[in-house]
Amino acid sequence: MEAMRDDPALVTFVERARAGDQAAWNALVDRYAPLVYGICRRYRLQDADTEDAGAAVWLRLVERLATIREPAALPGWLTTTTRNECLRVLRTRRRDIPAELVDGPDTRADEDFLVVQERAIALRAAFAQLNERCRELLSRLFADPPTPYAKISADLGIAVGAIGPSRQRCLEHLRRDPALAPLLTEVTG
Repeated sequence: MEAMRDDPALVTFVERARAGDQAAWNALVDRYAPLVYGICRRYRLQDADTEDAGAAVWLRLVERLATIREPAALPGWLTTTTRNECLRVLRTRRRDIPAELVDGPDTRADEDFLVVQERAIALRAAFAQLNERCRELLSRLFADPPTPYAKISADLGIAVGAIGPSRQRCLEHLRRDPALAPLLTEVTG
């Protein structure tokens, strides 16, 4: 888990957002909105309540961004803040709090969820850095169901026999991406 928090891009985004850089703020929101949304789903909030909780989380981040001592700990801060906001929304709406959440937060489950979300965020960031041809190829190969090689060949102009080696090269580019380096060290270490 600690390796995930050593993401230099995250620290840079937080520092730039603190300085008023709108692009850095947008990058933080784009990167962590799936985490916030995923936590809201765990609390079974309705769509409107999810929007309210998410908006409150981002507002709190705007208000407190300058006071977050360790920028690399932002994902944990977002997790805790979102969880608290979900509970507030449920209490305000006088809705039942899901039974598994009544006794308080399951810290280990939250940490596991955060790790999964951080991995997905890192993978999306690395995938976005691939060239368009690799993104298209990998998207088709990992679609559900996968696109047949003959269709990929016809659509992308790649010989059927070159699809496998092209896939390997694209995956190697992913493996070398700095956003994924902590993940690969964590998995193989």
